[in-house]
Amino acid sequence: MNVEVTPLPGIGVRKDFALGNGRRVGVVTHRDGKIELIVSKSDDPDACLASLPLTADEAGALANLLGAPQLVAQLREEHREVPGINTKQMPIKSASPYNGRTLGDTGMRTRTGVSVVAVMRAGQVHPSPSPDFTFTAGDVLVVVGTAEGLESAVKILHHG
Repeated sequence: MNVEVTPLPGIGVRKDFALGNGRRVGVVTHRDGKIELIVSKSDDPDACLASLPLTADEAGALANLLGAPQLVAQLREEHREVPGINTKQMPIKSASPYNGRTLGDTGMRTRTGVSVVAVMRAGQVHPSPSPDFTFTAGDVLVVVGTAEGLESAVKILHHG
């Protein structure tokens, strides 16, 4: 996928790519920090059909929604031929006892045998987080292990 980066003098930067139908989808990052999700008109890729302003948190959540499934799909494909290994996304919710605490505090690997292979946060992938990695509400953990281990991990993240 070819992402085009276009400086917008006095405004910021536009980053977008072409869809199969000819429309372009992208993001305008303004100099003042504002973020807009944009969709072009099909007959004029330079004309905006829709613009949706996003806060930084909203942009991060959207990036996690789009990025985590791709990462999980890739891991599933890589583990397809390894029987008994599963991959799952696990969100850190604001009510989680581990919101604001570290991966090490969960005892996840010791208690369940699963591995947290990445954390998606605000559109950024944090691969192989260390035990001192601090979780925050909105993080999406990508976890690999047995079905039983993954079930136990979900319970830990929800109830401690």
